Amino acid sequence: MRFRVLGPLEVTSPAASGPVTPRAAKIRAVLATLLVCANEVVSVDSLIDELWGENPPRTATTTLQVYISQLRKMLQAFDPEFGRETLVTRPPGYALHLDPAHLDLTVFEELHHSGREALLRRDHAAAADLQRRALALWRAPLASDTPHGALLARTAVRLAETRSAALEQRVRAELQLGRHLDLVAELRSIVAEMPMREEFHALLMVALYRSGRQADALRVFAQLRRALVEELAIEPGSRIQQLHQRILAGDGELLRSPAVPAPVPAVVPGPRTVPGGPGTQQLPARDPAFAGRTEDLDRLGVLLRDVPAGGCVAVAGAAGVGKTALAVAAAHELDARFPDGRVFVELTDPDPASPVGALRELLGRLGVSGPLPSDLGELRSLLRRSTEGRRVLLVLDGSGCAELIRPLLPATSGSTALVTCRRVPAGLTDRVLELNVLPPDEARELFVAAAGRRVPLRGAEAQVREVAELCGGLPLALRAAAARLASRPHWGPKMLAARLRDERRRLPELTAAAPGFHDRLRSSYEEAPPDLRRAFRLLGLLPAGPFGPRTAAAVLGENPARTGTVLRDLVEARLLHRVADGPTRGTHHRLHDLWRLLARECLANETPQPALRAATARMAAGFTEQALAADSAAEVAGLPALEWFALHQDGLVEVVQACHAAGLWAQSVRLADAMTGMLEARAAWEAWEACHGLALDAARRLEDLAAEARLLRSLGDLAWQRRELTAAAEYYEGALLTADAAPALAERGRALVGLADLQLDTGGFEGAAALLSPALDAVSGHPRGRYEAHRALGLLALETGRPAEAEGHFTQCLDTAGALGDTRLESFARRCLSRARGGAPAPAGWTELRPGVWRLAAAPA
Repeated sequence: MRFRVLGPLEVTSPAASGPVTPRAAKIRAVLATLLVCANEVVSVDSLIDELWGENPPRTATTTLQVYISQLRKMLQAFDPEFGRETLVTRPPGYALHLDPAHLDLTVFEELHHSGREALLRRDHAAAADLQRRALALWRAPLASDTPHGALLARTAVRLAETRSAALEQRVRAELQLGRHLDLVAELRSIVAEMPMREEFHALLMVALYRSGRQADALRVFAQLRRALVEELAIEPGSRIQQLHQRILAGDGELLRSPAVPAPVPAVVPGPRTVPGGPGTQQLPARDPAFAGRTEDLDRLGVLLRDVPAGGCVAVAGAAGVGKTALAVAAAHELDARFPDGRVFVELTDPDPASPVGALRELLGRLGVSGPLPSDLGELRSLLRRSTEGRRVLLVLDGSGCAELIRPLLPATSGSTALVTCRRVPAGLTDRVLELNVLPPDEARELFVAAAGRRVPLRGAEAQVREVAELCGGLPLALRAAAARLASRPHWGPKMLAARLRDERRRLPELTAAAPGFHDRLRSSYEEAPPDLRRAFRLLGLLPAGPFGPRTAAAVLGENPARTGTVLRDLVEARLLHRVADGPTRGTHHRLHDLWRLLARECLANETPQPALRAATARMAAGFTEQALAADSAAEVAGLPALEWFALHQDGLVEVVQACHAAGLWAQSVRLADAMTGMLEARAAWEAWEACHGLALDAARRLEDLAAEARLLRSLGDLAWQRRELTAAAEYYEGALLTADAAPALAERGRALVGLADLQLDTGGFEGAAALLSPALDAVSGHPRGRYEAHRALGLLALETGRPAEAEGHFTQCLDTAGALGDTRLESFARRCLSRARGGAPAPAGWTELRPGVWRLAAAPA
């Protein structure tokens, strides 16, 4: 049986004369989702989300099971071997096991990968053939006849980008084979279909130029520039601007390709330098949307003073942080300091792939004409002569390779180089400007400038601020968001903010109007070695915000020393940030929000399900240990326990949800249990309900009656705090019945204490006394239960005018808390003892019923 998803969904079988594709839309959606995740487990929650989005029916799980059964039977009818061993049930969902050769998607990805490898080793014929075969598998967009939910939509965006990359690489390979005449018509069609894709415009310009049509090549650039300025208020990128300059200058090097060697003249004159005249200005145009960075520009100006011969200044930072934009802006401002020339060379371009190629291009830009030598030493001497006695600034963009950069550095005083890179090349410079994301005000300024005048933003300051926050101050993301809004001006910032707020849609939204956004964001990840890529993916499991080394070690499954090394390497790879002032004591790190979303995307696509579950379990164990410490200790990591919990509460809830989604029922229960005391003390009702509701479901799936009783009693406590007394009574009674069925004597006693608290709350002192006597017997072997029973008995004694008896119960509480080492419970017991002994009274009308839980008496009528 064969499956095709690169176009309308299609299933074929040798046993059938035609396609046997399911007709029902929902079943096609299930099949398409399983196919794009072939040989991996797709969770039930993911499939439900794919089918029904945010509003699934109550019967969603049952209905999905019916769809799976129908799909299995339908396909098995045409292939008897297609059964439970092929479409399998694997917690927490289902997996479709296929031979990769039987699915067009996996065949496409393998051919594309092989073609890319062939291009890198300059086997252009093989690269063109492999990419052509890969592209031939595409009939239309992914599963084009099937409804798309979140997962299929994300995959469709990713594959559309991959298809564009395959097309670009095929055209590049064919250009190198001298097929420019044949490519012009095709490239015109491509740029008409994708009018904002600069890379295809650049390829069309080269094809036209090599076909002897220089004017047409220049006209392509003019049309692209006009479209970008009018639609997005931005200039074309530096790479295509450089190409435009070379075509404008009639650069003969562009006419050459490995398959079509240029003729060698009979007499080869030496290179000629043009030393005088006005300075050479070969910079990309000023960016009209460049905003902020005042302090960085000033700092860069200081660093560029008196750079020693052979030295340079580096602007370093993560992908998309604006290194090139800052360097170009600085170069434009430094015309007085470098009057003899300011030259920009993009080292990521395929042409200068070696120091020799880069030097040849650089010398050409500096005004050196005529044939150039191929010897690196001779080229270096020529660069020295070209900059001698001149003040020239060389902007070398996009390389962290010391072997490539060092030969390009001017060896004469007065001239210098400004290098942009993600990693500072070892031993190359000690003058470094580390570039970070934009602060909030400058981020908003850049977004407004990039959106342009055509987008109405007046009166939408709050929404603009939110968009800037959702982009994390990253210039690349801010420009992508502005492009998205410019392409949909009727949305307004409010709609854009709403779409970006959904984490599942944020990266696809930013990529929609800026197709290169995703690839730029992902580039640092792809350049990292496998062990760092694995660590980056796993750290994406962690909740947003700073994390300490213990937390990282837990999720990575590494010892502290190895974890420290990995974190340091991730920081150097620009995939992770070190936080100077962490929220708690010690060194902290954090993932930028957009990299965290990327890590989670990579995690879903590249990490086997068993490894993902194991990492989630380790993460939950680490957070459970810390939550237990917060519940009983005065401090956690240098912070007061309540403050630590407040800082991490949302993240802890997210971890409970992750465990539940992964089917880690026991871990869900343990973490929710560990959070109980702090949730109660902080009156964190929404978080309490979310965690313990999921944990109750997990306990029932585990058939753990003791845990179920414990969680029912906790939810009763929550309802009691909310003054939902009827609901509280139902939870406590449910806990009592479940504890009896377990049997779980201690949980029975704690449920009785809960019912007694209800009686106390309404003045039913006799009823409370009747419940607390058996409760105390039931919890005799359970220290925390015993504490709760004595607490309630002490409060009952105080309410009924027996302070000496109350003192005895609160002394029992104090002793028990001391034995547990629980400072929170111990402090509460001391406050109760003080009240029983007539010490400092509580505020008028207030009574502390549990640690941090107060009741205000009703005012007299």
